[in-house]
Amino acid sequence: MNSKEYNVAVAGVTGAVGKVFLSILEERKFPVKNLIPLASHRSLGKKVIFYGQELEVKELKKDSFSSVDIALFSAGASTSREFAKYAVDSGAVVIDNSSAFRMEENVPLVVPEVNKDKIFEHNGIIANPNCSTIIMVVALKPIYDISPIKRIVVSTYQSVSGAGAKAIAELENQTREIICQGKKDVKCEVFPVQIAFNVIPHIDIFFDNGYTKEEMKMVHETRKIFGDSRIKITATAVRVPVFTSHSESVSIETEEKIALKVVRDALARAEGLTLKDDFKNAVYPTALDSSNKDNVFVGRLREDISVENGISMWVVGDQLRKGAALNTIQIAEELISRT
Repeated sequence: MNSKEYNVAVAGVTGAVGKVFLSILEERKFPVKNLIPLASHRSLGKKVIFYGQELEVKELKKDSFSSVDIALFSAGASTSREFAKYAVDSGAVVIDNSSAFRMEENVPLVVPEVNKDKIFEHNGIIANPNCSTIIMVVALKPIYDISPIKRIVVSTYQSVSGAGAKAIAELENQTREIICQGKKDVKCEVFPVQIAFNVIPHIDIFFDNGYTKEEMKMVHETRKIFGDSRIKITATAVRVPVFTSHSESVSIETEEKIALKVVRDALARAEGLTLKDDFKNAVYPTALDSSNKDNVFVGRLREDISVENGISMWVVGDQLRKGAALNTIQIAEELISRT
């Protein structure tokens, strides 16, 4: 990283990911000259702390980006579609955490451990993938480098914080009402059914093919990130009553047979991964292991006995960090490394 400092705007600074942006920028000592905290008019008057300094949140407007070098967006797709162009026109590079631009042909969709060279093909906007996609492809890249992957079957077990602060509060309130008050009917506002003590096979809207938008994101984004439209992918996205970190059961079929030891060694050496895999001693990663951690955790490695050239694994990652804010800032770090 060079010695230059950058004016960095954070759009959506008061949201769950926006707050993590600030902490990771500090932790990784990103060379921020001035931080411009931006949010909707509802957040006017709020303050954020950055490097011990109290900064007043400004309303996100068309003219918010004068002198901004890098704009980190995590304010939702509609906001990104409305305001990202103004940031680009002002000379900033936008790194967007929403779904707004991910599948646009001229917008790189980047996970640095997988395809960081795509960063430099940007036309002002770089897209951050969906959290579940990021967590999965970090684990699959070392295997893909040995042999291309033909098919992926993935089921996600996604924490409520992936749906925002209101979802966290809903799980807390429902749990309290059921345990402390003995309620049998609890209020459901964020999720379509009760999330406390339950598992919901439904994230985002359903399409006519029976898959949800979240599931199809994993299909399309994974192919784009690997640059391989041949990969066959089926996904089932599930919400579970866990506060932080997404877990995924992933089974793949590779073009060539790979010995399990070779897979294990590749994962153990890989950037951004922690291998926790000793089933004889009940050692495997859980959501609690990865919570507030930067790495993706992998365990339960085994040959898939149902297909040739098959590998199954359990993958866990903090969706607010590697699944969102950290990946965004890693993109920014790579971006400035060549300037």
